[in-house]
Amino acid sequence: MRPEALNPLFIEARDLDGVGPKMMKPLEKLGLTRVKDLAYHLPERFVTRRVIADLDEGGEGEQVVIALTPTEHRASRNPGRGPYRVLAQDDAGNICALTYFGRASYTAKKQLPVGEKRWVAGRLDRYGDMLQIVHPDHVEKDSAAHMGRLVEPVYALSEGLTQPRVASLTAQALERLPDLPEWIERGQFERESWPAWRDALKLAHKDMNEPARDRLAYDELLANSLALLMVKAEGRRRKGQALAGDGNLRAKLDLPFEMTGAQKRSIKEIEGDLQQESPMLRLLQGDVGAGKTVVALAAMLIAVEAGKQAAMLAPTEILARQHFETLRKMAAPTGAEVAILTGRAKGKEREGILMGLLDGSIDILVGTHSIFQDTVNYKDLGLVVIDEQHRFGVQQRLALAAKGKRAPHTLAMTATPIPRSLTLAQYGEMDVSRLDELPPGRQAIDTRVISQDRLEDMAAGVERHLASGQQAYWVCPMVRENETDDIAAAEARYSWLKERFGDDVVMVHGQLPPDIKDANMERFASGGAKLLVATTVIEVGVDVPSSTLMVIEQAERFGLAQLHQLRGRVGRGSEKSVCVLMRGNELSETGRKRLALMRETQDGFRIAEEDLELRGGGELLGTRQSGDAAFRVANLEQVQKLLPVAHADARLLIDRDGGLTSERGEAARILLYLFERDWGVQLLRGG
Repeated sequence: MRPEALNPLFIEARDLDGVGPKMMKPLEKLGLTRVKDLAYHLPERFVTRRVIADLDEGGEGEQVVIALTPTEHRASRNPGRGPYRVLAQDDAGNICALTYFGRASYTAKKQLPVGEKRWVAGRLDRYGDMLQIVHPDHVEKDSAAHMGRLVEPVYALSEGLTQPRVASLTAQALERLPDLPEWIERGQFERESWPAWRDALKLAHKDMNEPARDRLAYDELLANSLALLMVKAEGRRRKGQALAGDGNLRAKLDLPFEMTGAQKRSIKEIEGDLQQESPMLRLLQGDVGAGKTVVALAAMLIAVEAGKQAAMLAPTEILARQHFETLRKMAAPTGAEVAILTGRAKGKEREGILMGLLDGSIDILVGTHSIFQDTVNYKDLGLVVIDEQHRFGVQQRLALAAKGKRAPHTLAMTATPIPRSLTLAQYGEMDVSRLDELPPGRQAIDTRVISQDRLEDMAAGVERHLASGQQAYWVCPMVRENETDDIAAAEARYSWLKERFGDDVVMVHGQLPPDIKDANMERFASGGAKLLVATTVIEVGVDVPSSTLMVIEQAERFGLAQLHQLRGRVGRGSEKSVCVLMRGNELSETGRKRLALMRETQDGFRIAEEDLELRGGGELLGTRQSGDAAFRVANLEQVQKLLPVAHADARLLIDRDGGLTSERGEAARILLYLFERDWGVQLLRGG
C-alpha cells in the first residue's frame, strides 16, 4: 500500500484548475498525468531579463523588459502568411517593431491598442534597420506584473501547451507538496548543505539551483540503488534450482567457426552460476557481431540438459523471428525443440505451442512480450534469456521470472556496450560478462564520410554495388522532435530510390503494418530485393550476410552508439563491407568528432566511453531509439558524481536496517513509492 502522505502527489493532472480533456492529450505526451509528474517536470533552462528605460540601453540578442507605446499596426500584404507588425516607441521616441506571425496577430490586435502604454518582455533583435521583438513573451498594463518574471523558467513543451500554461500547472503542483520525513543520511545531508525535499523542488523551479537539483537527483539514484539491491537480495533469498548440464547436447553442436576466448569464458561463468541454487542474474554485454546468440544457446542447452525449459525474450517481432531462425538452425543437430510465440500466433497454432510448453515437448521458446502473458504456462522453466535488456521494464522481467516453479535463472543481453561507469546505474548489482573479442574471419568495415551534397554520386555508387550482385541498406535520418517527420523523410527517399531501382527496393519502418513489414524484410533477407530503405528499426538484429553496403543519411543526427549499431548490420559475411556516413553541411564540433571516431575505430566499448565524454551531461544513454533513459531527474554528470555515494548509502541502509524498519528506513520506504520503485518494497513483503 502506498503511504498516505504521498496521496496528494498521485492526484490526476485532470483534477487541476484549467485542465480539460483537450489539454490532457499534450500532457500525456510529456508523461505529465499526475501532480507528481508536474512537480518533477523541471525547467530545461531559465530566461534572465533586464528592465531598461529606453531601447538605447538594450543590447541586440538581450532579454529585456521595456515600456512601449504602440503607434501603428501594419498587416502583411500577404494576409495569413507574412508578419503582422506593431510599431511602438519608447519614452525617448525610439521606434521598435513588435512582430507576430500566423494566428498570433489576433493577440497583438487585442493586447496592443494604439496610444496606450504597455510593458513588453522579450528578446531584442534587429531586422534590417529596425529593432524588433518577435512574439513578445509577455505584454502587461503595468510594470509590477513583470517584476516576478526577471528570471523565468523555460519548460519542455508538446504541441498544444504554452510556457505560461505549464508554469501555472507546475505552480499548482508545488502548492500540493506534502511534508515528508528525511531519507538522506544525516551526515551526507549536512555535508552537502542540501535543502529539504519540498524546498528543493520549489527552488529547482525558480532558478538553476545546483544544490537543489543535486539533492533531487540523489533521491532518484538512492531509490534506484535501494530497489536494485532488494531485487538482488530477494534473488538470493528465493530458492532457485541448481542446473547442472551433462554436456551431451552441447557436444552435438556443429558450429561453422571456432568460439572466441571471450565466448568460452562467458559460457563458463554462466555455467558456474547455473549450478548454484540462488537464481543467476547475469548481464552479457557483447559488441555488435561478438556472438551473443551462441553464448545464449549454450546457456539454454545447459538448462535443457538438466531437464528444464528455457525462454528467450526479444524486444521486437523482427528480432524474435531472426533469433528463432538462427537458434533453430544451430540447435538442429542437438535435437532440442525450438518454438516461437508472438502476438500474431492465433487459433490452433497458438494452442499447439501452449500445449507443447505445458507438456514439456518444447524445450526452448523464443518470443516477444507475449511469452509472459497469464495464459502462457511452462512445464518447468529453468532459464530466461532477455535480449536488449534495457527495452523491458522491471515489472515485465519479474512477470516472466514468476513463471517457473521456482525462481528461474536470468541471463540478460545487450548489444549496446555500456561504459563501466554506467553499468551500475543501468543494471545495479548484476554480474557482468563481456564479449570483447570479435569472431575470427570478420573483416574490418571500411567507414567513409561524405557530404549530403553528393547524393547523386552516392546513388550511382549504390547502383554499381547492386549490379555486382550484392545488397545494401539505406538508413534515413532521424528527426528527434517528430516521429512523423522520420516516416515522411523515409517515404520520400524510398520514392526517389524506387524511381531509379524499381522493384529492387523495399522499405521498412515502425509504422508499417506488421505483415507488410515482415514481407518486405523477408524479400530482402531472401535476396528478392536488393536495397532496403529503413528508419532505425533495423538498429538491432537484422542479419543478412550478403548485404555489404550501409548508407546512413545525416549521420551527425545519430548518437555514436546508434551509428555503431547500424554499422554492425554489415560486415556479417566474408565479403569486404563499406559504411558511408552522409553528413549535412552544418556540422557541430561534437558531430565532427563523432564521425571522426567512427572512421577510426570499431571497438564498441571504446566508442561507448568516448560517447560519454562527448555528450557530457546530456542524455543518459543515447536518444529515444536506444531504449528508455534510466533516470528522469538525474543527468549524466550527476549519475557519475552521485551514484557511487547513493549506492554505498543504499547498502548501508539495507545491511544496517535489514528490512527498512528503522526511522530512516521508513522514510526510505516512502522514497521508493515516490519514485515508483515500490516493486522493491513488494518483494520484501511478498517473500
